[in-house]
Amino acid sequence: MEQVPTLVAARGSITMRAVTWAIGQLRREHATIAGLARQLGTSWKTVWRAVEPELVKLAADESRFENVTTLGVDEHIWHHVDSRKRGPKELTGMVDLTRDEHGRTRARLLDLVPGRSGKAYAAWLDERGDAFRNNVKVAALDPFAGYKTAIDDKLEDAVAVLDAFHVVKLGTAAVDEVRRRVQQDTLGHRGRKGDPLYGIQTILRAGAENLTEKQRTRLAAAIEADPAHDEVFVAWQCAQQLRSAYHQKDLAEGRRIAEKVVDTFHTCPIPEIARLGRTLRRWRAAFLAYFTTGRSSNGGTEAVNGIIELHRRLARGYRNRDNYRLRMLLAAGGLTP
Repeated sequence: MEQVPTLVAARGSITMRAVTWAIGQLRREHATIAGLARQLGTSWKTVWRAVEPELVKLAADESRFENVTTLGVDEHIWHHVDSRKRGPKELTGMVDLTRDEHGRTRARLLDLVPGRSGKAYAAWLDERGDAFRNNVKVAALDPFAGYKTAIDDKLEDAVAVLDAFHVVKLGTAAVDEVRRRVQQDTLGHRGRKGDPLYGIQTILRAGAENLTEKQRTRLAAAIEADPAHDEVFVAWQCAQQLRSAYHQKDLAEGRRIAEKVVDTFHTCPIPEIARLGRTLRRWRAAFLAYFTTGRSSNGGTEAVNGIIELHRRLARGYRNRDNYRLRMLLAAGGLTP
């Protein structure tokens, strides 16, 4: 008797070949369900009913959690509508940041769970089991205490690493706060066009090594315009020192600078820099771990968030969180049919 391969799944309305093609388009070509429905000459619901069971099977495959040694975590907003039906706006995303044999990180989304809390992250880690948790050696994160608590509780053998981008961002934000405060104290209003400090706000956010001679002249002129502006200049120098720790070719030298930052910033008479110093002291171990883990960071997680944002915009938003999770796992999680 001749064996004929299954062309259409049970109760299905489009062929398996079309389903495989549709999943490939969603995964590699940034397609949408509505766009695929137009090409197939059918409805959105018909295409999704055929694709969804395949994505559910792929997402249920526990083998995708194997060999994860570096784990990233971050939150994002999956919808902006105040709707009880859609549930919480925030989701926590876990990302595999494991490097290959060439030292390259190919970030892939592992999962999305409701909520932005250490409890949500800890519950997901519990579900993964001992084998997964014991295999994770580095856990990268942004400066959010909830996620740090979950890492400390559930990933006892992992080293928590504070993301370099967010540390530098904290320094830049502190300089901006000093600038605004001094602006208000000296002129009695927010920055306006023509005000010395307002005119250099973008320069203060740049790295010193990237400034042109013209920009350096403008910076010097603005600082010299009023003795009170010296406070801004000192804050900027502190932020540059913090930034320089990450730009050292020698990790030992970078760590030396970072340790000096942690040991001195909290004593600074400028309140914003002192507050930054206290924050870094609380995160000391995770802050310094960057220099002992081969520059581990949460950058790959931010890249995955970029892919998620792209697909959310293409779909013009999502109403169903389960569908959203499946689509994002396919787009950013490397699910392979």
